[in-house]
Amino acid sequence: MTNDAHASVLDVDINALQGGSADLEQYAGQAVLIVNVASKCGLTPQYAGLERLHERYADRGFTVLGVPCNQFLGQEPGSAEEIAEFCSATYGVTFPMTEKVEVNGEGRHPLYERLVGFADGEGHSGDIRWNFEKFLIGRDGTVVARFSPQTEPEAAQVVSAVERQLAA
Repeated sequence: MTNDAHASVLDVDINALQGGSADLEQYAGQAVLIVNVASKCGLTPQYAGLERLHERYADRGFTVLGVPCNQFLGQEPGSAEEIAEFCSATYGVTFPMTEKVEVNGEGRHPLYERLVGFADGEGHSGDIRWNFEKFLIGRDGTVVARFSPQTEPEAAQVVSAVERQLAA
């Protein structure tokens, strides 16, 4: 696990949900909220708030990046096509999504190797606790904030953190 807060998280390779590279480097110079997501979780309604946040700030250099994960009670069992259809049809999701990955354990994706060393406001660092844990990446590609799964996407602390990055 890397704890280098100055390393860009956007220079790792990860595929898009429906194949091909997700090309995270295209987000260099933008603020990005990376969220491990799941379709069959009690927190799944957060997709609506994530989409509103994405729409609200997209024209100012912000995006939400959804990262499906099936590690928490198998709450993201679907194929790439099923995940994409669910997100679009149920929540009108337009923000980009990556392939389904592991966020914890020996199979942890390199993207999450770079994220988990950053502590949230309560001091938690390390393993992802549940679906919908959020990491805000600043315009310089480094992690600037981490939010617990229960923190709503449109909560004041998330919105103010996003706005600080967009003003930078």
